[in-house]
Amino acid sequence: MPGNNATLTQVRAALEHEPRVGLHRCPFEVDLDSDGTLTLEGEAESIAAKKLALELAASVPGVGGIVDRLRVVPAKRMGDGAVRDHVRAALLEESALDNCGIAVRVKDRLESFRAPTATPPAYIEVAVEDGVVTLNGQVASLSHKRLAGVLAWWVPGSRDVVNGLDVVPPEGDTDDEISDAVRLVLEKDPFVNPDRMHISTRDCVVTLDGFAVNQKEKEMAEMDAWYVFGVDRVINRLEGLS
Repeated sequence: MPGNNATLTQVRAALEHEPRVGLHRCPFEVDLDSDGTLTLEGEAESIAAKKLALELAASVPGVGGIVDRLRVVPAKRMGDGAVRDHVRAALLEESALDNCGIAVRVKDRLESFRAPTATPPAYIEVAVEDGVVTLNGQVASLSHKRLAGVLAWWVPGSRDVVNGLDVVPPEGDTDDEISDAVRLVLEKDPFVNPDRMHISTRDCVVTLDGFAVNQKEKEMAEMDAWYVFGVDRVINRLEGLS
């Protein structure tokens, strides 16, 4: 249909004109069905590229819905078993999750590695398929949910993280909650010193101000912010000290 062709052309143009999406460096498939459902499929070069691509595509008139099949190029290619083991170990080693039960699912088999001790019970089930980590279960707060998701993203072989953790009891989300979560993640990253950084959030858009010791730290701080569940965009205004 002519209308669909025009919409698809606009989507591709929007993606190509955003350098952070990196469509020329790391191309992925973009298809539009007759009902206006857009499918993005393939590998994006980073979590930032993935989220920006989804945001840009959704903003194009004529796009009625999006099927997200975008994965992120992993820092290291790993088998599902290795990714699962690394995620499990990261969750077990995180002191903030000491009260959470941790289990992994392999096909139809669920193997428990720690029983929950909190009331109501908090538990995280980890499954991995084709490098995509899925977290299911329930935790006590949004900060726990976000931290678990980032720990999964930090595993070098992760290509995507589907964070299906419920928060029990339910907790309202705010921009301040997101800022606190980003601050927590930066404090836990051994390669980032957040003492010189200021984090602010407005309408799920995180802004990083302050200083980074070098370009590498600046980039890592930004990626950490992108990994946080609920962050739609990151504005990196960190200045280099060197």
